[in-house]
Amino acid sequence: MNLWIFHHYATLPNLNGLIRPYRFAGHLRENGFDTTIFAASYQHYSGENLIKDNSAYLEKTAGEVPFIFIKTPSSAIGGVSRIKNMVAFYQGLMKSSKGYADKCGKPDMILASSPHPLAMIAGIKIAKRYRIPCICEVRDLWPEAIFNASRIKENSLIGKILTAGEHWIYRHADALIFTKEGDTDYLKEHKWTTAQGGDISLNKCFYINNGVDLSSYYEEQNTNCLDDADLNDGKFHVVYAGAIRRINDVGNILDAASLLRDNHDISFLIYGDGNEAEVLRKRIFDEGLTNVKMKGFVEMKYIPYILSRSSVNLLNYSQTEYNWSRGNSSNKLFEYMASGRPVISTIKMGYSIIEKYCCGIELDEHTPDALATAIMHIKDMPAEQYATLCQNAREGAKDFDYKNLSNNLLDVINQTLSTEGL
Repeated sequence: MNLWIFHHYATLPNLNGLIRPYRFAGHLRENGFDTTIFAASYQHYSGENLIKDNSAYLEKTAGEVPFIFIKTPSSAIGGVSRIKNMVAFYQGLMKSSKGYADKCGKPDMILASSPHPLAMIAGIKIAKRYRIPCICEVRDLWPEAIFNASRIKENSLIGKILTAGEHWIYRHADALIFTKEGDTDYLKEHKWTTAQGGDISLNKCFYINNGVDLSSYYEEQNTNCLDDADLNDGKFHVVYAGAIRRINDVGNILDAASLLRDNHDISFLIYGDGNEAEVLRKRIFDEGLTNVKMKGFVEMKYIPYILSRSSVNLLNYSQTEYNWSRGNSSNKLFEYMASGRPVISTIKMGYSIIEKYCCGIELDEHTPDALATAIMHIKDMPAEQYATLCQNAREGAKDFDYKNLSNNLLDVINQTLSTEGL
């Protein structure tokens, strides 16, 4: 079987970015699938463009997995530049896929992934060209995410056009994979399901969350040790690792740290970077928060070791920037769980993974007081109870190991092929 994956932000495993497609491709190869990943040449997370000439696309290989990087312009400025970047990826897919198929053979199936819809539209159209099935993977419910984070509203003209386009994708996809367990509730809310008189059958809808490759994770934890004295000072380490943007609301962590500043055996360690990092560094200096250290950007290979030295890991988001009622698909949640340390989520989620696996605390209120109280609760709990949370986290991560997730994807592929009579 020849599978093509369209994923705008997919990247090579040695670069910072999204490697879910690479993880899938590696495991699917063991089951007889030759998988090619099509991604954008402009690397969203590093700012590097892999194509520096006039080539339409660039071929690379990682672990026997072929990558085709479609030439796209920078999207660093955001706004219009990001839209141009998305359109260029769509146009490049439509053109370059034909030439690549002529050279290397046509696909037997396409897996087209969001967040933005153009990759899925390209997947459906190219699949129709070759009379093959297309599975659409919905990693974010666009345009709902846009409605939550911008002035554009669903009942506006633009909102109605975007929603109609989304409905078209769901209707024409041969199967739908959602990364959050409750995402099918969205279809029900819009009355799009066949049970409600709509045109989308829930029988073609599947749930495969993000996850972690446990074998690679534990290998990196043991081999890529970070020389950081703060991780070995014997204190109770409250760790946040990830982006520092508005949606991450890292300022809330500083507020909680301020409340706990007299607890000299508690240290807040923040790893990552983003457009709000400098503002937070200034706050730390101005407010004299000696119990908080902004560690800046670190390579992904060091994250497993860092998390293994934590006492508790923070899953910190803004409550209002996103609809959390349908669950969570944050990559860092599964890395946190794999570390075998308790997780504190500053938001209350539907279909809660933390509650399901009893591996931490979800706050009922998104406030510094609630976060500070939760930190002290875990710090002061009996050793046996703390050890149980750690064990639950480690065991729960196994369900989200990419080996298991890839088997789930294989089931979706086989069921889709069976439905299509192929």
